Amino acid sequence: MSLSRRNFLGTSAAAVVAAGTMVKGKVEGANEKINMLVMGVNGRGNAHIKAWIDSPDTNMYAFCDADARILKMKADGYEKKYGIQIKRYTDIREALQDPNIDAVSIASPNHWHALATVWAVEAGKDVYVEKPASHEVFESHQLAKLAASSDRIIQHGTQSRSKTSWLRDIPLLQSGEIIGNIHTARALGYKNGNRGSLGHEPNKEAPNGLDWRLWQGPASEQSYNKLYHPYSWHWFWHYGNGEIGNQGVHQMDVAAWGMNKGIPSKVYSAGGRYTYDDQGETPNTNVATFTYDDGSMLVFEVRNRWTNDEAGVNVGNLFYGEGGYYVEGQGFFDTKNQPIELDASKYPTPEAPSHFQNFINAVKSRDKGEIKGTMDDAHMSCTCCHLANTSYRLGRSLNFDPMALKFADDEANSYLKREYHPDFVMPTIA
Repeated sequence: MSLSRRNFLGTSAAAVVAAGTMVKGKVEGANEKINMLVMGVNGRGNAHIKAWIDSPDTNMYAFCDADARILKMKADGYEKKYGIQIKRYTDIREALQDPNIDAVSIASPNHWHALATVWAVEAGKDVYVEKPASHEVFESHQLAKLAASSDRIIQHGTQSRSKTSWLRDIPLLQSGEIIGNIHTARALGYKNGNRGSLGHEPNKEAPNGLDWRLWQGPASEQSYNKLYHPYSWHWFWHYGNGEIGNQGVHQMDVAAWGMNKGIPSKVYSAGGRYTYDDQGETPNTNVATFTYDDGSMLVFEVRNRWTNDEAGVNVGNLFYGEGGYYVEGQGFFDTKNQPIELDASKYPTPEAPSHFQNFINAVKSRDKGEIKGTMDDAHMSCTCCHLANTSYRLGRSLNFDPMALKFADDEANSYLKREYHPDFVMPTIA
């Protein structure tokens, strides 16, 4: 059975997924270029586009954006600059019918990440999905199950997973070889005054060219406000996950990776939106403290107003062990604050491709073992961010069962999964 364009665009999310399971993606040959679709071509999408244009293994084939104005501007600009022709789509459902598209690069707002990934995989495409992979805990759990059951390559856009210094130092932290067993990870997201006031704007009609319903996708209906589009949606719960789920998910991923203890069982997050009054909902300053079953800790700090650094770090990670500590960019230190010099012959820094190129290498090899930033990894780091945001919004400490993926009380559990628009429902993966 095949879907006509008209029928495809009229189906519900569940029907699209069901139809997509009948599509088998091609297996790319070692010398064959990968045709890329970028979904969300503004902001972070520009980095995706440049990566695929620069890679010798990819063709920048198509753009997709719900804002026809941005779509035209970006496609016209890249065509003129690089002398390439780019197909243009406003609706991801239509784009996924294109048999020439091999892989989808998702740089849309957070609330679209999970559903777009599911639809792309079920349409037979490989997927590079920006962080955070999910808007709620339910979504990243479904993506982890999808990745396990599908033959498609899915990689999370947490670039530290491909950073050579971390590829050397994370195993050393986990082993306890240099500074002993790690008891605390500390992740910092200090944008140091770069996140200013949004001001106040009234709701109004969406501008011509922007398909507001399509831009909202899985999110339930809200009136258009110019603060939501194209960027400041990050600071509103309906579409974004605040700084801890924006810049912060990178550092959260490293912290959870280094601790190597899975998902914490307790969280408390407090803070506020300090130094100005605006319509933003998420905190510009907050501290989230996570506790694992063995008593070890992960601490995450967002300080987006004026602040000092910590041991020379504004955005990065620190780890504390029984025999010293570690500072990102500086290395290991002993109990007397003296640097621990590593023998490069014994502890070499591995070579590794960029995160984008790593994805393409995995697409071409079809080897899931090459993926840096799996959906299991994404589920762990994204869940930590979502737990912190739930604690902040409820204003209290929360106990969480990492196996059942549930809080100890029903009110907190209501934050694990959103109410979806009926045409864009995130499915439950068997």
